[in-house]
Amino acid sequence: MSEKPIYILGISAFYHDSAACLLKDGKVIAAASEERFTRKKHDSSLPKNAIKFCLEFESIVINDINFIAWYEKPILKFDRILNTFIKSAPRGFVPFRMAMRSWLKEKLWISSVIKKELGFKGNIKYCKHHESHAASAFFTSTFDEAAFLTIDGVGETATTTFGHASGNKIKTHKEIHFPHSLGLLYSAFTYYCGFKVNSGEYKLMGLAPFGKPIYVDIIKENLVKIHDDGSFELNMKYFSYEYSLKMINQKFCELFGYPARTGESTIPQFYKDVAISIQKVTEELVMLMATHAKRITGMENLCLAGGVALNCVANGLLQKSGKFREIWIQPAAGDSGTAIGAALLLWHQYLDNPKVNQADDLYLHSFLGPANSKADVEILLERFNVTYERPDFDILIQRVAEMLNNKKVVGWFDGRMEFGPRALGNRTILASPGFPDMQRHLNLAIKKREGFRPFAPIVLAEHANEWFELGSKSKAMLYTFPCTQPDKIPACVHVDDSSRAQTVHKSDNPKIHQLLNEFHRISGFPVLINTSLNVRGEPIVCTAEDAIKCFFNTDMDAMVIEGYLIIKENQTESGLSNQITTYELD
Repeated sequence: MSEKPIYILGISAFYHDSAACLLKDGKVIAAASEERFTRKKHDSSLPKNAIKFCLEFESIVINDINFIAWYEKPILKFDRILNTFIKSAPRGFVPFRMAMRSWLKEKLWISSVIKKELGFKGNIKYCKHHESHAASAFFTSTFDEAAFLTIDGVGETATTTFGHASGNKIKTHKEIHFPHSLGLLYSAFTYYCGFKVNSGEYKLMGLAPFGKPIYVDIIKENLVKIHDDGSFELNMKYFSYEYSLKMINQKFCELFGYPARTGESTIPQFYKDVAISIQKVTEELVMLMATHAKRITGMENLCLAGGVALNCVANGLLQKSGKFREIWIQPAAGDSGTAIGAALLLWHQYLDNPKVNQADDLYLHSFLGPANSKADVEILLERFNVTYERPDFDILIQRVAEMLNNKKVVGWFDGRMEFGPRALGNRTILASPGFPDMQRHLNLAIKKREGFRPFAPIVLAEHANEWFELGSKSKAMLYTFPCTQPDKIPACVHVDDSSRAQTVHKSDNPKIHQLLNEFHRISGFPVLINTSLNVRGEPIVCTAEDAIKCFFNTDMDAMVIEGYLIIKENQTESGLSNQITTYELD
């Protein structure tokens, strides 16, 4: 009789982007963010729905779990918050009081919460936040050893770490501590430019190419002192996040001569110039820190994690620099990915199991969420009185490619949901990049979001180098590259002629690969626009029902759900046609 498998449940929760991950004998087999189930973007609650999915995926119950790995050490984090308040008192009493409510209710009593809410009675291991980040990258990589660099807002006390990972061990060489944080610096400018913190940082990155970096010197002379090794200190007299619910204070605004932009207002050129200025400073810091990590560790490969590792422009420049032979970024590089990291850290470092090659393919690292069966989809379509077709797959591919070539916008829902912030082909909206006005149409009529925001292309891997200056594979939209033929695909090229391209390999996603091949045959472009299947403020869709609701809430022309084709103009009176769903703007 074979031995029972060892199951580890990794959990991140109670800050933002809660998630759960399931390991079976050290292999990642399922992972999902709680927001996808609750439909509340960046949901921070205990991920009970994501945990339920992970258990049901493997047909086990909570008592089959051997260990739970928690993504941070709550006592250390509480100590930092308490000391921060003492340092700034009496300022900051109101946010401190608000924070204490959640800490005294649940955050200090994780074991009790897990026992009460999940019924788990086994062992819980608390991992350091930045070690969870580092583990999420290194232990999912194919490297035997590598340098690692983790950069985010703040964990317990650390905001940035670098070190050396080898075999089944991770060793941190140096940390930068709160309040000095590149992630919080970038978030401060996100707030200043009128976007939501922990949500709108990617908008700031998208706004940057519209500006000129004329404020770089002001930032470096007044706000952040940068050392040659990439370490830095912030001048805290301009920031208020230590003692306030706001990121910046009046002195920050006086330094630049303008107040913080209010959300949804127009964006004057000034804020565009500010955006590119902080982006350039961020790129400089990432490059310096990565260079120092290589110098100290002597490693030729680098693993990146933390929220700042989602800055695809900085990633692209680092890759293009050639400083490292290979760079690996775990697709869920933000806090959701620490659920994977904590679980892998427990399995390898604490239980002393050897590092294994998780899998050298996109599916393991990204397609880890739930799927819908064809039978369930058909029942759902019938229940909502949706008119649909079920053509043979080759015919379906031909029809969808023709629709895209005729300027139609098509939703595509297939297989397991992606884990991480990018839609990589299974929960996506597709359109032709060859129409100059398609970018505006997608932003305003489909996504219902700001018109300046760019769209990313997916491209056949075998033709990628004909269209983009790629340094290597780019399977998860984590790098930005120059486009070599921007005039031909204007709708997926940003104003600086760059694109966050995703290369599609037949072995990774054969259906999307076939669609791209057919679109290439009839249009001449091996490229399609790929954007996430959702509207502004909504998490990426999880279920077929979410997808159908999204379809009827937008001007999408067609939708493919597990091979079923739904065409908007063929609909009569669907059971969802009058259900308009709105979400809080991000």
